Amino acid sequence: MPKAQETVLEIDLIALKHNFEYLKSKLQNNTKFLAVVKAFGYGSDACEIASYLQTLGADYFAVAYINEGVALRKSGITKPILVLHPQAVNLKTLITYSLEPSLYNAKILKEFISIASVEKQKDYPIHIKFNTGLNRLGFWENDVDHIVSEINKTDAVKVTSIFSHLAASEDLNEKEFTLGQIKNFNTISKNLIDKLTYRPMLHMCNTSGILNYPEAHFDMVRGGIGLYGFGNSDKENKNLIPIATLKTIISQIHNIEKGESVGYNRAFKSNSFLKTATLPIGHADGIGRQYGNGKGFVTINGQKAPIVGNVCMDMIMVNITNIECKEGDEAIIFGQDNTAEQLAKTTNTISYELITFVSQRVKRLFLK
Repeated sequence: MPKAQETVLEIDLIALKHNFEYLKSKLQNNTKFLAVVKAFGYGSDACEIASYLQTLGADYFAVAYINEGVALRKSGITKPILVLHPQAVNLKTLITYSLEPSLYNAKILKEFISIASVEKQKDYPIHIKFNTGLNRLGFWENDVDHIVSEINKTDAVKVTSIFSHLAASEDLNEKEFTLGQIKNFNTISKNLIDKLTYRPMLHMCNTSGILNYPEAHFDMVRGGIGLYGFGNSDKENKNLIPIATLKTIISQIHNIEKGESVGYNRAFKSNSFLKTATLPIGHADGIGRQYGNGKGFVTINGQKAPIVGNVCMDMIMVNITNIECKEGDEAIIFGQDNTAEQLAKTTNTISYELITFVSQRVKRLFLK
């Protein structure tokens, strides 16, 4: 990989290909793969990621919101795109760009049928989401008759899939709960299918579901964090490669005498001589203030350099007292060796949060 000359997020598309193929290897040949590219492709670049995965053979894509789906369409994505959390105000736009809505309660179902009818749609693909234990979005089991009643009143929509979401598929201590969710989903989907005149696709598994619950792969799975290199366990992390490396450079080196302070609010006061390096990256770039004062670190020439004092908006200072380095040298925030997951653990958070926080003002560089 090239040495950084500025703050940059490198996206390794070969690692993405590896992760996609590894997750696909867990599936039956006829099981479809939906790639989740919400939140700007988990902080990388949704359009670039989706474009590459489309060439690799992803069957479906998913985003959280309608505007994310519109961006994919405008970038040339032709595969079906599921919108996981559509809002009523944008449903006409959803239809304009041939996006497919997740409908999760009576209100959004009624609103979408109404708009689809006004727009003179026929058999517009919709996805019916059921809540089986996550208690976030989704119809309840006793809503099946209402759903069928509403759908049977119109030919504007047709159910393409029935789905749900696992709450704790990465936690094998919660296996009994997860198996209960799967059983509940089987019951609900059978009930709904029996009352329709056709069989929609079924899908339930996220990345950890793909890896831990093959009995729940059904017709399609939804790969999210695994595509970006994280398996939610030490075992599976070894089989996946983080695709993103956040790099920057040393702008300036300071000699700090005993009693001097570093950064805002004099949050760090030195009790001995040390050397610090100032790096052009801060909380406006995604490095939250919680990583300051020795909790977070970067890697310079293979050695850890703890963050000194408070994280600034555009800069951090790190301790390089025992590191041979010079101004202009590269500093790695996270990557394939010291991963985002390892850095996130220093502040009791998760890789998802850290990688999606990387600001869009940070230059993206795609390695092909």
